[in-house]
Amino acid sequence: MNKKAENIIVGISVGDLNGIGSEVILKTFEDSRMLELCTPVIFANAKILSFVRKSFTSTVQFHGVDKLDQIIPGKINVLNLWREGVDINFGVNDPKIGEYAIKSFTAATKALKDGEIDVLVTAPINKYNIQSEDFKFPGHTDYLNQELEGDALMMMVQDNLRVGLITDHVPLNEVASHLTEELITKKIETIRKSLIQDFSIVKPKIAVLGLNPHAGDGGVIGKEDDLILKPTLKKIFDLGTMVFGPFPADGFFGSSQYEKYDAIVAMYHDQGLIPFKTLSFGKGVNYTAGLNKVRTSPDHGTAYDIAGKDMADYNSFKEAVYLAIDIFRSRNQYEEISQKPLKIKEKQL
Repeated sequence: MNKKAENIIVGISVGDLNGIGSEVILKTFEDSRMLELCTPVIFANAKILSFVRKSFTSTVQFHGVDKLDQIIPGKINVLNLWREGVDINFGVNDPKIGEYAIKSFTAATKALKDGEIDVLVTAPINKYNIQSEDFKFPGHTDYLNQELEGDALMMMVQDNLRVGLITDHVPLNEVASHLTEELITKKIETIRKSLIQDFSIVKPKIAVLGLNPHAGDGGVIGKEDDLILKPTLKKIFDLGTMVFGPFPADGFFGSSQYEKYDAIVAMYHDQGLIPFKTLSFGKGVNYTAGLNKVRTSPDHGTAYDIAGKDMADYNSFKEAVYLAIDIFRSRNQYEEISQKPLKIKEKQL
């Protein structure tokens, strides 16, 4: 069933409480117009957020609830996941704080999985202090990939600039060994489907960056581009997907070639994220494509160096909320159209 935008429930995991996550969340919803678009539910504790609010000048008000069926539309809701006090020391890497970050994230993920919230926006975590016997994942995406249906793919988004990754958190010296025809085909198909259902692009054009300098220079600088990428992309293209490349990565963004395509596919993390973050000016969003639920996050980390100093820029988090809402609506529209395709009227004799 298609929901109106103002009824969309945005679940928010609070992230590392010693970082800037809580600050950017509260600053985002200081603008009352945000509450006309959605109903936010922060998975944390109201007393903790009251403490955080005192660290910067704010008049934002929120409503504490103990169950999700108690949330009030048009208000900032805080689901009290715990009652005990938490020692917050801004800027400190604390494993105990990591436990609360994961408690918030896993509870929000369950609510997303159960349909109690419509979309999930995650505030930044520290990938080191979240590790425990109960949580052994490099970050948000790997856990979501386990808990939700589909095949997760990291896509960075800012307006019409979309960068997807074939490999994400893989050491650079292992990237080449991960590149197979099967993986490349699967990831590009995930991107194609996401562009259609999540961004309403009917016939997406996808550019693929080469692995090696100058896309291998005909095999002189590495053979992966010629032996793996080129034949794989040709097969994908011949099957009907508008995929092009591999392009030399060094000049692709500087020459504005990226503007001709609906998405750019990078072979590894920094190849895609360095140009993306250079171009997105702090308004980029990390979107987990390929899953049956919508999850976004800001494109920055915990920023311990400025935590608690009223210096955090909330624009990326706000854009993450906007994008989650837009994708939720686009998916609903796509599903509705798919279920009720236009019928061609028969000519009357």
